[in-house]
Amino acid sequence: VQLQASGGGLVQAGGSLKLSCAASGRTSSSYASGWFRQAPGKEREFVAAISWSGGSTYYADSVKGRFTISRDNTKNTVYLQMNSLKPEDTAVYYCAANYDYPWRILVATTQYDYWGQGTQVTVSS
Repeated sequence: VQLQASGGGLVQAGGSLKLSCAASGRTSSSYASGWFRQAPGKEREFVAAISWSGGSTYYADSVKGRFTISRDNTKNTVYLQMNSLKPEDTAVYYCAANYDYPWRILVATTQYDYWGQGTQVTVSS
């Protein structure tokens, strides 16, 4: 399984970005997915998660109301729409997948088996 994250970049505070995470190599299987981020000198932290059906989603308090996770299973792609970005959102964003519990919401890094390479998001003030 390979996860390819894209869509990061430099944006001013208050702006928007949409990240994508395309999965390949196991496209016939269901998987739960999540987004995490890691700022310099900090641990990787949970951002958002989504079940296979897309019917269940969950967000970290710090992004609730500003970020939206979604997915298009016909394209094996998970998205993270980020609005009202703040400088403290600056980090490398990683997507992750779990094929053992596709119906669940998973919020811990240890619950995911597959990770994308990360995409840098920088929010200037």
